[in-house]
Amino acid sequence: MDNLNSINIPTSEPARQQYFMDRCHEFIEDFINKNGKAPTFYVSTFGCQMNARDSEKLTGILERIGYQEADKEDNADFVIFNTCTVRENANQKLYGHLGSLKKRKESGKLMLIGICGCMMQQPEIVDHIREKYSFVDIVFGTFNFYKLAELLYSRLSGSVKQVIEVLNAPEINVENLPERKKYNFKSGVNIMYGCNNFCTYCIVPYVRGRERSRTPEDIFEEVQKLAGEGYVEIMLLGQNVNSYGVNFLEDSDIIKNNPDYSFPDLLEDICKIDGIKRVRFMTSHPKDLSDKLIDVIARNPKIAKHLHLPVQSGSTKVLKAMNRRYTKEDYLALVDRIKAKLPDISLTTDIMVGFPGETEEDLQDTIDVVRKVGYDQAFTFIYSVRTGTPAAKMEQLPAEVVNERFSRLLEVVREVSAEASARFEGQTKEVLVENVNDHMEGYVTGRMDNNILVHFPGDNSLIGTFVNVKLDKAHGFYYTGTMVE
Repeated sequence: MDNLNSINIPTSEPARQQYFMDRCHEFIEDFINKNGKAPTFYVSTFGCQMNARDSEKLTGILERIGYQEADKEDNADFVIFNTCTVRENANQKLYGHLGSLKKRKESGKLMLIGICGCMMQQPEIVDHIREKYSFVDIVFGTFNFYKLAELLYSRLSGSVKQVIEVLNAPEINVENLPERKKYNFKSGVNIMYGCNNFCTYCIVPYVRGRERSRTPEDIFEEVQKLAGEGYVEIMLLGQNVNSYGVNFLEDSDIIKNNPDYSFPDLLEDICKIDGIKRVRFMTSHPKDLSDKLIDVIARNPKIAKHLHLPVQSGSTKVLKAMNRRYTKEDYLALVDRIKAKLPDISLTTDIMVGFPGETEEDLQDTIDVVRKVGYDQAFTFIYSVRTGTPAAKMEQLPAEVVNERFSRLLEVVREVSAEASARFEGQTKEVLVENVNDHMEGYVTGRMDNNILVHFPGDNSLIGTFVNVKLDKAHGFYYTGTMVE
């Protein structure tokens, strides 16, 4: 970096990043003086809730530096892609975006391109970006996204034309950074990072690292701050929240005094924080969801009556090959225990079709689980080879076989989900209003605690408030209704 060795740069975080935000801001002021306006940015987010949470922080950092958010990618001076690598189509989607942006970059209409996130944790992809997309300015991964300002400064100062910094493992965890949330009434809160499960098809442990838990004290402080700012709904986030309590990032008096402190304890304590009216969480691994957690959900009205419980397959044989560490019978027994304590709970899931070695009998086992559970919604997808995972080395199924099976499963899922989610028709439910409906004039959209959406007449004054809505008609995955006093 330009003559920075002689400058007293903070070594601790987040002070170091605050310093680089200030230095970057100097470049932005020069840009404004020359152009009469601030440069714009756009963060394009692929993938999961964890990525969305990271993007809120990227957005906050850029706005703190002085950038203004553009309404779309085509209007931005600085475009950042926060990538996902769970499925191959996410990779191809990124390359498609880069191809179209190259022309804008060459014409001078686009100044900077950045790529971060899970995809960048794969060395062969970073090498591909370096060789084939040399016009990309900044590349970083999941373990150092907090360093955006420092990396951006390296690029703006002109010391290097392409800044690439991808860590193999997390060094520190930095939480107290600027951020700009999508909503001002609900927020995600990370309670842990990484995954230790190593399902044979999944790249996440390799790109997100091993499990690390935030201390209860750190989480409570963040939730209390959000409550004080008027947030009413919190979603606790982790790749597998049920294994919370592994490898704490800092010392904790709560953990010292209660070494068995686990996710159900954390969830119950979060519900005691004044101002928070609804608490959600995701995602749960079926092998780790305890009876203790079911009891906590059942006795606490603040906790949303919705569980996302990825089954992946209904075949015990396939589940073993996936390294899921439960059987079809284990999963159905867990669902029975959940429904015994929570008869009205909404269950959603993820289902994969076409895993190597899957047979017609295995597909029928999956269909059997779908019918027996009665999911309110199931996210179905075709198995995608992820380089570096054990399943990538297995013999793959013919695409035409997989596509035909996928179509049949999808028909069953739609039938079952439509019937399951319609069971609340005619009831009155409490709804948190999230936004004005873009497709139905004069309507707003809210979300029930069971995660089902409902559209009903209203205006933007209702956004962020809880109202009671009579569910007039079920439409598959959502309702239309009428607000009642």
